[in-house]
Amino acid sequence: MLDRTSQIAAVTPVCGRALQITRAGRVLLDVSDIEFGERSVTAIVGPNGAGKSMLIKTLCGLMRPDRGNVTWNGRPPARSDYRRLGMLLQHPVLLRRSALANVAYALKCAGHDRSRAERLALAALEHAGLSHIAATSARRLSGGEKQRLAMARAMAMRPEILFLDEPTASLDPASTLRIEEMIDKAREEGTSIVLVTHDMAQARRLADTVMLMHRGGIVEHAPTQRFFDAPATDEARAFAAGEILI
Repeated sequence: MLDRTSQIAAVTPVCGRALQITRAGRVLLDVSDIEFGERSVTAIVGPNGAGKSMLIKTLCGLMRPDRGNVTWNGRPPARSDYRRLGMLLQHPVLLRRSALANVAYALKCAGHDRSRAERLALAALEHAGLSHIAATSARRLSGGEKQRLAMARAMAMRPEILFLDEPTASLDPASTLRIEEMIDKAREEGTSIVLVTHDMAQARRLADTVMLMHRGGIVEHAPTQRFFDAPATDEARAFAAGEILI
């Protein structure tokens, strides 16, 4: 069967222009210009409430800005485009089915026939180190296994760009390592990664560029080594040194 995903137009670059979200008179997001699309890993860091998750949800079409607009490859997001863009939340939503069925269902929705979807799903589970729980209900998995399953499901779709919102928060070191290996693998396969993280060591390990957000805006966006070794702003210097931004 022809892979229908190959016929879908590209979604990158994913761009936001003059984005603003306000709640109760308070500006929570204020980003003038942002673009993601290069085959690289961008880590978005910043204190709680900085707007990190809000930004990527807006770029993914899960939130609507009060002002500004989002485009995917120069056009407004469309339902058919979602097969080329992936997002993994900190607390993933899984079907009440087996681990294998969770991945296979997404692939069938993308146009693969049942046989091919199951083959691809099995391969994705194997890469995630989850082959042994293929028949296990997702409800019975540990937190780390659930997150790896959600990551395997997202990667099986072979997205052009993958947004990850704190994918290793609260995970044990072994599960964190496995997720990071999957992120590296996705980058090697040509997927752009946008990673929200509070783990500065993780940002240093994985990212090609680091973006610091504070009070809803982008304070600094620089190559990883420069961000940590020679930050250009006082906020970036303080944050990289472990100080609390107020």
